[in-house]
Amino acid sequence: MIKRIARTACFGGLLAALFLTLLQSFWVAPLILQAETYENAAPANEVAHEHAEGTAAHSHDAQAWSPEDGWQRVLSTTGGNLVVAVGFALMLAALFTLRAPGRTAEGLLWGLAGFAVFVLAPTLGLPPELPGTAAADLALRQFWWIGTAASTAVGLALIVFGKNWLLKVVGAVLLVAPHVMGAPQPDIHEMLAPEALVAEFKIASLVTNALFWLALGLACAWLFRRPGKA
Repeated sequence: MIKRIARTACFGGLLAALFLTLLQSFWVAPLILQAETYENAAPANEVAHEHAEGTAAHSHDAQAWSPEDGWQRVLSTTGGNLVVAVGFALMLAALFTLRAPGRTAEGLLWGLAGFAVFVLAPTLGLPPELPGTAAADLALRQFWWIGTAASTAVGLALIVFGKNWLLKVVGAVLLVAPHVMGAPQPDIHEMLAPEALVAEFKIASLVTNALFWLALGLACAWLFRRPGKA
């Protein structure tokens, strides 16, 4: 079973990561590069943080390393996608040991669930941002994102697998609770990129992530159902 999970996670994650990188290279990455032109054209202001006595001061370095356009950016994107995809594939493979897909097509449903948990629900409060967009405190956003993903996952599980109506009601409450509380927002909403570019980026991010999760669910279900070598 361990070999089965590892095989499913490694190969399923690899296939989905390559597919996602391909989609991002043709749609998402060009939008980010276009937004960076607006960010680089803005006046460069060094931001320094002053701390209370006894703490260290630091400033943001505008010359910090980042991958160059071309093969460096593609390679960095592929590596990041691979790590994330294998992690999600490992999660799916572990869930398959509890409820194995009867057909390969059922992987699409698992993919849709993953998309809802890790992309759609968090995006309702924290939409994807282009470079040069004002954002709330990073730690607060991370806490809200983790809480929303966890609440959505448990809520969906209760609704789908719950044996009585009370569990399903609790699941529905968990789905809406993070959004009733609200995601952390910046004091002032500012963005350097045009609104049309921001809107297209949000659509591109949602569509590419949806296709990624469908591909990941399908690939993992197919690999998990394949008989292993004796």
